[in-house]
Amino acid sequence: MQKDIIKIISIVLITVILAATVLSGCGGKQQSQPTPSQSSQNATDNKEPIKIGHLCALTGDFSMWGQTANNALLMEIEKINAAGGINGKPLQLVYYDERGNQIEAVNVANKMIDQDKVVAILGPNESGIAIAATPAVKRANIPLIAIAATNPKVTQPQDNTVEKNVFRVCFIDPFQGKVAAQFAYNKLNVRKAAILYDVGSDYSAWLTKYFEDAFKEMCGEVVAKEAFRSGELDYRAMLGKIKQQNPELLFIPASQKEAALAAKQARDLGMKCTFMGGDSWASPDLITLGGSAIEGAYCINMASIEDPEIQGFVKEYRDKYNTDPIMPTSVLAIDALKVLIDAIKRAGTTDGPALIDALEKTKDLEVLTTKHFTMDPATHNPLNRPAIIQQVKDGKFVYVEKYEAK
Repeated sequence: MQKDIIKIISIVLITVILAATVLSGCGGKQQSQPTPSQSSQNATDNKEPIKIGHLCALTGDFSMWGQTANNALLMEIEKINAAGGINGKPLQLVYYDERGNQIEAVNVANKMIDQDKVVAILGPNESGIAIAATPAVKRANIPLIAIAATNPKVTQPQDNTVEKNVFRVCFIDPFQGKVAAQFAYNKLNVRKAAILYDVGSDYSAWLTKYFEDAFKEMCGEVVAKEAFRSGELDYRAMLGKIKQQNPELLFIPASQKEAALAAKQARDLGMKCTFMGGDSWASPDLITLGGSAIEGAYCINMASIEDPEIQGFVKEYRDKYNTDPIMPTSVLAIDALKVLIDAIKRAGTTDGPALIDALEKTKDLEVLTTKHFTMDPATHNPLNRPAIIQQVKDGKFVYVEKYEAK
């Protein structure tokens, strides 16, 4: 028995020695010093990554905005990691498909927080999704930076209050409603406007109110206002009533699919007025589906692919993905990432409360779309972000001007 034990021990020792010799032979040669770029990359290899969540729709009606934002973030994070990461640590983007569904978004947010241990969440693009995910980030006490969620209640659920954990990099609906009204009145000389909106959509209903209030404030007249519900395909009865009032402009704060269909039906009825919409129109689908009916229409956006300041990004995106980035979520996603990274650097930690405090103090930060991004600590909305006016010309969106509501 004892001899057997000694024999076994001897075999084990010999095996260990042989294994050590083999490993020494594999790694014993003197390695050449890495180049600085390799060293920066390698410096992050053995460190825990900083995990950042991205709440986005990768399938469904909102997927084109979610996909382009996700592509932009992956491209930017790849560059950051190649340069050594942030504070010597690599970034890791964690994302799941929330499908534009509020229940799924809550599940995804909780999964990223509890399973993946993300330090912050970027996105979403939809206001309802952002509001639904808010309890999850409040529970974990980490920040959420909405990319294109424009409803004021995302960051301010009640007047004179602010949602401590939630920020955004986009403008808000009262602002774009005012921009649309003032541009129509001052630049297009419209005095009689009509509205066709989705009564089942908070976005559409509130943007309708903000446009109407601002237009009337300038002594413009809203001669007709008709409502439909999401999923309806025939707007001709409503458009017939609007036509009778002979408006100069029809404001349609709805999705690109609904707006395109309404525009075609309006033209079929012989309506000659100008069409205008909000940032929800900012999709190639509007032009594809609307065809000639949407030609000459205006929309409010947060970014334009023709903006000279983002041409470097546009080229990188085209080179990597062989397609154009979709505005505005592709560039706003980069803005949100840059705002978060700046907060991490200034805080010196990824601790949630410290990041929230640093985000509130963001001032004059150069991001992709502006050189002076400043967060309003009282509202968690960006200060002084102008809107972009675009027009459909020759089957594509054309940059008209940057416009600030007075």
